[in-house]
Amino acid sequence: MAAIEDILQVEQIETDIYRGGAFPSHLRRTFGGQVAGQSLMSATRTVSEEFDVHSLHGYFLRPGDPDRPAVFLVDRIRDGRSFVTRRVTGVQNGEAIFTMSASFHVRTDEGYEHQDRMPPAPQPDELNDRLDELGAEERAVFKEWANFDLRIVPREKMVTSSYFAAQQRVWFRYRHRLPDDTVFHVGTLAYMSDMTLLGSSRVPHPESNPQVASLDHAMWFMRPFRADDWLLYDQTSPSAGSGRALTQGRIFDIRGRLVAAVTQEGLARTGRAIPADQHARTDR
Repeated sequence: MAAIEDILQVEQIETDIYRGGAFPSHLRRTFGGQVAGQSLMSATRTVSEEFDVHSLHGYFLRPGDPDRPAVFLVDRIRDGRSFVTRRVTGVQNGEAIFTMSASFHVRTDEGYEHQDRMPPAPQPDELNDRLDELGAEERAVFKEWANFDLRIVPREKMVTSSYFAAQQRVWFRYRHRLPDDTVFHVGTLAYMSDMTLLGSSRVPHPESNPQVASLDHAMWFMRPFRADDWLLYDQTSPSAGSGRALTQGRIFDIRGRLVAAVTQEGLARTGRAIPADQHARTDR
């Protein structure tokens, strides 16, 4: 099982060109969080230390081959006094498999502050690993990556709202101590944010077994956090139809601070289900 520090370690092979490692996997397609995390780390390597990433927007274009490394091409779109923008293209076999835009903000800016309250949830040490609550493809992922601790909040212990079509809450963290470098925690959370979110769209449809794949992924980082401490992933799916599902997530730390937000649209196609070991990216 590869450590997240190894997964996120990209090698510079030329100016603004980086290569991510390939790691043993039982999945037939590269896990989307790995591609997103390595893309973000490549972009970060081209930005001055006084800037922190505050948002990313990515599109999964083709299925990745987990047995081959990906090359990441970074375009320096803008270098401003307060904001820096990078565009990253992940390439395998001469074809783009992923594209991302990432924006970085100077950390010395000040402004007013507010946030939503964290929804009520049992503490993570009150819950057990509940992989049986996941869909088949999420179970395949978490059986492969035992370095991540996942605690699904049971339905009977959730406070829900009738205004939301689908709701799910998950406590998660990286099991092992990470370096203090903020970059590792941001990259790790980008990796983790692709886990379980699309599964929230199946909460109202427990008997369904759709063909699923992430189509695009957007993320915003609001406050400092550690990915090796418990984080609550509050997930909703406001809409599903025409073979696609929209999902949203808010990530809170154990103290109730809102540290990140995620929006993802995914394929949710019925009648064309695929085996669990074909998770991640599928041909579309």
